[in-house]
Amino acid sequence: MAKKNKGASKISPLFTYDKPKSIISEKFRGIRSNIMFSNADKEISSILITSEKASSGKSTISANIAITYAQAGYRTLIIDGDMRRATQHYVFNLTNNSGLSNLIIGKTLEIDAIKETHIENLDVLTSGPVPPNPSELITTRKFRELYQKLATEYDFIIIDTPPVNTVTDAQLYAQIVRDCILVIDSEKSDKK
Repeated sequence: MAKKNKGASKISPLFTYDKPKSIISEKFRGIRSNIMFSNADKEISSILITSEKASSGKSTISANIAITYAQAGYRTLIIDGDMRRATQHYVFNLTNNSGLSNLIIGKTLEIDAIKETHIENLDVLTSGPVPPNPSELITTRKFRELYQKLATEYDFIIIDTPPVNTVTDAQLYAQIVRDCILVIDSEKSDKK
């Protein structure tokens, strides 16, 4: 068993912020451009990002795409829609005691649930405490109204959802947000 190097620093998943001139950052800007120009009829202002399986990198990809939008001057919001296994508060080093679940049930204010990040133009709506019924919260009128309100306040919204093969949440979010990126881990994916 390999020993963990106690002196090793943790690698930040925010490539596009930490190394904006790197090749990987350029690839994320390419993804942003593809999203922007993928619909000739109407500008895409929100997208959900999901994956086939857990641990495929969807939350890291969500964060980096959001950063590229923020860097381009778009007022951007990431919603951590994975209320069972939240990640974005770790990625951006934020608290998660108040967030999406609290907002939907009316137990907090938007100003307390949405957190500013250290990146200009980028805010995060963390998932909040794990509710007993995440799927049911997504289908409520309150969530739909919250999303519509946020869509008027932000230029671009990304919803980081749970994997599609574990729970129905991504499909439920897709009833509101029509555009989707499916992240597939080529090393873990079945090659059938």
